[in-house]
Amino acid sequence: MSGAAIFDLDRTLLQGGTGPLLSRAMYDLGVVTRKLPGEKLLYGMFDLIGETLPSIFLARQATLVAKGREMATFDEAAVAAAEAIAEVVHPFALALIEQHQAAGRPVVLATTTPYHLIKPLADRLGFDHVIATRYTINDEGRFDGSITGNFVWSRGKIAAVREWAEREGIDLAESFAYSDSIYDLPLLSAVGSPNAVNPDPRLTLYAVARGWPIVHFDVSPGVFKVPVLGIELQRLLFLASPPLLTPYARFDIAGIENIPRTGPAILVANHRSYFDLQTMIQVLRASGRTARGLGKKEIFDVPGLGAIATALGGIAVDRGTSGQDSFENAAVALEGGELVALMPQGTIPRGEKFYDPVLKGKTGAARLAAITRAPVIPIGIWGSEQVWPRSAAVPNVLNVTNPPKVRVRVGEPVELKYRSPAADTKRIMAAIVDCLPPQAREHRVPTEEEIRLATPGS
Repeated sequence: MSGAAIFDLDRTLLQGGTGPLLSRAMYDLGVVTRKLPGEKLLYGMFDLIGETLPSIFLARQATLVAKGREMATFDEAAVAAAEAIAEVVHPFALALIEQHQAAGRPVVLATTTPYHLIKPLADRLGFDHVIATRYTINDEGRFDGSITGNFVWSRGKIAAVREWAEREGIDLAESFAYSDSIYDLPLLSAVGSPNAVNPDPRLTLYAVARGWPIVHFDVSPGVFKVPVLGIELQRLLFLASPPLLTPYARFDIAGIENIPRTGPAILVANHRSYFDLQTMIQVLRASGRTARGLGKKEIFDVPGLGAIATALGGIAVDRGTSGQDSFENAAVALEGGELVALMPQGTIPRGEKFYDPVLKGKTGAARLAAITRAPVIPIGIWGSEQVWPRSAAVPNVLNVTNPPKVRVRVGEPVELKYRSPAADTKRIMAAIVDCLPPQAREHRVPTEEEIRLATPGS
C-alpha cells in the first residue's frame, strides 16, 4: 500500500474561504436569489479566525438552497467559481501538489464544500480525487435537501477519508495531510505526516505541542510566519533594524521605486562588505517587501544560525556543487511572485581585485531570469567597506561621531536578451556598475594600505 497527499480547501489552499466566491457565482447566474441568514457575517468571521460551529451550521443548511433543483442547474456556476477561486489559490500550494504527484502519490481534495460545486475546481487544480459532501438526488433527478453518506467535516471527514483509503488501497500511515482547522484534528492525527497550514489559534498550540510542521502556502517553503500575528519573521527583523540602531553608518538610498510593489523580481547587488547584509535589509525595509536571499551554504550549516536563516527566507547555495537545489528553490519563489535577492559575484573580491572597476559575476541571476522572465533589478552598494572592511572581523561600531555614508542606488530593470547566460550576466554586472558613483568606474592602482584593508586577516 502507498500513501497519498490530502488537502483541505478553505484557508489552506487559499487565504480565505470559497463560500463568497461560490455564492457570488450562483447569484450572478441567477441560480439562487436569496442569501442564507447571517451569510456575510459568518463568511467574514471564517476568513478571520477559521471554522466555527456557526459557519458549519451554515454549510449544513446550504442543502436547503439546492432542494428541488437538478444538479446540472449548478454546473455553470461551479465552473465560473472555479475560475475565480483558482486565481487566489496560493502558488506554493500548487507547487507542493506537483511535487507530491511527481513522487507518485495521489493528491486528494477533502472538503466540506458540496461535491457538485467543487469538482470543477479540483479538476482545474489537477487533483486526482475529491472527497466532498454529496447531496442526495431523488428519483426525479433533483436534490431532496438531505446528504448522502458523510457530512465531510471533522469526524465525518476522517470517516470519508478512511472509506476512500480502504477503497483505493491507500495507507494513511504513509500519507500526508494539510489543514488549517482544529476541527480537522482527526484527519491530521490519522496520517503519518500531518501539516498545520495557516493554522487557527487552537491548532497552532496543538501543532507546537506535538511538533507538527506549521507551514504557510503564501510564502516559500521553510519561511516562518509568527503564529497568531501571521506575519513573516523577516518583517519582525525589519522592525528591529531601523537605521537608528546603526549610528556608526549613514544610509543614502535612492531608486526604491524601481523595485516592483508586487510580483516577482530578481534583486542583484555588488558585494563589498559583510555589512552589505544590513544594507540590503534597509533597502527591503524601504521597499515594503520581503525577499528570499541566496547565501553560502556554510552559513546554513552553523547550528541554530542555519535554522534562523532559513526561517528568515534564506536559500542555501552549495558552492561545491552545481547549486541546482538553490536554483530550483529560487525559481519556485519567483514563480510564487516573491523577490529573490543575490550577489552575482558570490563573494567579496580580495586584495587588488577589490578595486577592479569591471565586476565579474556568476550566471545564476541570468539563468533565473531566462526561465522565469522575472525582471532583474540592479543595486549598486558603495561605502559599506568603510563600515566593515574586508580585513576586519567585526564592523567599526565606535565611529558614531563621523559615520561613513553607505550609498545605495536601485536601477531600472536590466534589458536582457535571454539567449546567452554569459552575455546577459555581463549586462547585469554593467547595470550594477552604472548604479555606482563615478569613482567606481576608474582604473587605478590601489595603495598598499587599500590592499591590506581588502584582504581578510591582514
